[in-house]
Amino acid sequence: MSSHVEFQVRTKKKIERRDITEEVTKAASKLRVETGALLVSVPHTTAAVTVGENWDDDVTKDVERALSAWVPDVKFDHGEGNSPAHFLSEAIGVSCLLPLAGGKPVLGRWQGIFLIELDGPRERTVRVGAIGAGGRFATGAERV
Repeated sequence: MSSHVEFQVRTKKKIERRDITEEVTKAASKLRVETGALLVSVPHTTAAVTVGENWDDDVTKDVERALSAWVPDVKFDHGEGNSPAHFLSEAIGVSCLLPLAGGKPVLGRWQGIFLIELDGPRERTVRVGAIGAGGRFATGAERV
């Protein structure tokens, strides 16, 4: 049994909202924990993870446009020029905790799990871990 599973996502745009629900569900099945909680996270300071609507593609376009406009002409001191991405990552969050039942994330009818790229294009790592209903972590580690 693994404590977490990792997978890679190659983003294509500066700001991109990518549905990773299918990949997270596959990763969760490898953990072999049926009931409990699922932690989805990214080990990056210019990316985020969130849950949002996955039915209407216009929502993705709207969110990407809103994120692009969220940090207007703020003067940042960080020399790399990607301070807006750092700010947005902290504002959105680098992880989300979801219920786990039947070895799958429990989501609402129109919900999906999203990687939010804020400084792309890049290759990003997504980590998926589980805590069993008895408070037990899965053990070991696996890379997919």
